[in-house]
Amino acid sequence: MMDQVDSIVIGAGAVGLAVGRALAASGRETIVVEAEPAIGQGVSSRNSEVIHAGLYYPTGSLKARLCVRGKELLYALCASHGVEHRRCGKLVVATTDAEAAALLTIQARADANGVPVQWLDAGQAKALEPALHCVAALLSPTTGIVDSHGFMLALQGDLERAGGMVALGSAVDAVVLGSGGAPHVVRMADGSEVAAREVVNSASLHACALARRFDGLDARFIPQEHFAKGNYYSLGGRAPFTHLIYPAPADAWLGVHLTLDLGGQAKFGPDLEWLQARRPKDIDYTVDPRRADGFYAEVRRYWPGLPDGALQPSYSGVRPKIYGPGEKAPDFRVDGPPLHGVGGLVNLFGIESPGLTSALAIAEHVTSLLEGATT
Repeated sequence: MMDQVDSIVIGAGAVGLAVGRALAASGRETIVVEAEPAIGQGVSSRNSEVIHAGLYYPTGSLKARLCVRGKELLYALCASHGVEHRRCGKLVVATTDAEAAALLTIQARADANGVPVQWLDAGQAKALEPALHCVAALLSPTTGIVDSHGFMLALQGDLERAGGMVALGSAVDAVVLGSGGAPHVVRMADGSEVAAREVVNSASLHACALARRFDGLDARFIPQEHFAKGNYYSLGGRAPFTHLIYPAPADAWLGVHLTLDLGGQAKFGPDLEWLQARRPKDIDYTVDPRRADGFYAEVRRYWPGLPDGALQPSYSGVRPKIYGPGEKAPDFRVDGPPLHGVGGLVNLFGIESPGLTSALAIAEHVTSLLEGATT
């Protein structure tokens, strides 16, 4: 007779761990299974570690609601668990009058999303950041930075204290979805099987491909994945900024922005490089030094003093997108039983930025979907 648990979460990144933590805290016997030998080795380890405020996302969207809620929960968890973080604030800057007009749209959206922002003229912005060049800026005081690995360790600790567990080196091969009250059967790559009443697919870059191996899930509910690489370059020497600096955004791309780590080191990026790779294992994460050439002109629009040769290749991340080049960015996909009709199943698709910020709120949302389907 095979082992059975209440809930299995596939993927031990920030979102998967947050979901597992929430399910375990509700009294479910929960296992988070992870193919890699450690937690957070995928998308969660290759981001800017920014706590996003929720400025940009369409009002009422999952991204807007879960980012704003997730930000509150994340700051609270950092404070209660001693996770290193800093509420440093962010300036979204306009370097032309046309961009200043675009900032008004962002300001209106932030207000509608319940996110505090403050309009600054050029003099006010320069008083905050003397090295900055702009004609106007929006100050987002609730934007911050976080030690993402410390955050994930805190999630894992809470999960385990609630009786859940993380099973590392445990790749999932397929899932046979139960019907009529029968449990789902999760087939592991090593040939073993575990039955579960609930399955949450939080496999990030692998989520769409994995869902295609869910026997019993209609293919209509599985989007096509696309992979887009973002390259980061570190600054040689100390940056003359204390806030994060973002240019006025273009669609889903927030431009080449300046972020700070908790040690004060600045990095620039990400850029947007659509990949031809169709499988995560085919992705090359190498950062090409030559791509930095295109960064200088972009950065000097808001920081004219960027020295020649100051940008060094740092790292790259790949976004689990569910849309292609030239297409409009969709909302998060948190697909539960009300959508696909399979009880006890939630698929998480396209959980890119602001996924880290939203993780705890995504966990609340997933739990509510499962409870609506199983109670």
